[in-house]
Amino acid sequence: MIRKNNRKKLPLLVAFLVSPFISWFLSAIALFLSLWVIVPAPAMFLYPLAVGAPEISPWLVGINTIALLLNLLRRHQGKVYIILSICNLFALILGLLPLMQFPAANTAIATQMQAVLGENYLAAVPQADRAQLRPQPFILADAFRGIPIREVRIDRAIVFANPDGVSLQLNVYRPMQIGKYPAIITLYGGAWQRGNPDSNEEFSRYMAAQGYCVVAIDYRHAPKYRFPAQIEDVQAALSYIKTHAADWEIDLDRIALMGRSAGAHLAMLTAYDSSVLPVRAVVNYYGPNDLIRGYNDPPFPDAINVRAVLRSFLGGTPDELNQLYRRASPINYIKPNLPPSLLVYAGRDHIVQPKFGRSLYERLRATGNRAILLEIPWAEHAFDAVFNGPSNQLALYYTERFLAHALKSSDYP
Repeated sequence: MIRKNNRKKLPLLVAFLVSPFISWFLSAIALFLSLWVIVPAPAMFLYPLAVGAPEISPWLVGINTIALLLNLLRRHQGKVYIILSICNLFALILGLLPLMQFPAANTAIATQMQAVLGENYLAAVPQADRAQLRPQPFILADAFRGIPIREVRIDRAIVFANPDGVSLQLNVYRPMQIGKYPAIITLYGGAWQRGNPDSNEEFSRYMAAQGYCVVAIDYRHAPKYRFPAQIEDVQAALSYIKTHAADWEIDLDRIALMGRSAGAHLAMLTAYDSSVLPVRAVVNYYGPNDLIRGYNDPPFPDAINVRAVLRSFLGGTPDELNQLYRRASPINYIKPNLPPSLLVYAGRDHIVQPKFGRSLYERLRATGNRAILLEIPWAEHAFDAVFNGPSNQLALYYTERFLAHALKSSDYP
């Protein structure tokens, strides 16, 4: 009886799938999502669409292809299907844009990595560690199934300080095997106003599984707590990490600071000015670095209201607090002999414009520092929120190689 019912349902299902409703629905959804590959978000509530659309481009290509085929099969039924087919073709091209730009972006960063770190920069990294690195900058299957992450040890909500009664916490992510590991200390983004150590946990777990101790730290938020409270909290976290390094299996001679957006700003200030711990590398994902210029030259459209964010963080405008803005700008701390820096910026960023990343890179190089600029032409701010997207796959591929060279090479100075 059940088999008979299933046989009856099958033709109905097939009929539904090939019905005009499905082709119209797929066409509308695919076109709407694909447009955000090139359209900047005019308001913050739309920002997730602008961030996410390029990162689901493999899915958009698939959906647009299916919709195009369905409408082409019906083109004889009227002009509406020809129009829909044209829309599908346009949306398909939009969906393909990130994938079409990928090879050139990959070639550019590969060339930079070899020029700055050496042609065979992973030679001194142990073979066992090299074997764990991602084999390709982009793996199509991972875009659909997700990037595999092995099990790791996690210790959460460890209180490291209580300034002004605010309980500041950190998370520790470690490989399953007991050992002694280089450490990556990460700082989350969120316009200095929000976030917590659980942010971007996929990255923390992934890197821990690769043989690092990842420590994700907290800091007080604006506008209640303004700069330099955040830097004081970072230094307090580093002091706490130094005290507990043996408990967490951390090699204090192999430390990297990494941050995203506001967290990258704090990571740069700490590494370039003065740090409680010796820092061997800095990884900056789309961090603001020249706050006066950022205030005077906001993005367009400005969905986050950059000027309001900076006033909240610092307490006023550059005209009112010029010295504080200068003190809070990492670009003003660049001098010779800084730790190597990997700068990862999104080419379509409408929060921290990519030209600020280029200026930082040029200043670092002009002062004789080792710096690598990884600019992703199609990506928006916070692109790595989609962990398996093309942008994060590219960034992750080179980030883990940069860190392996800095923290795991036997001959690293």
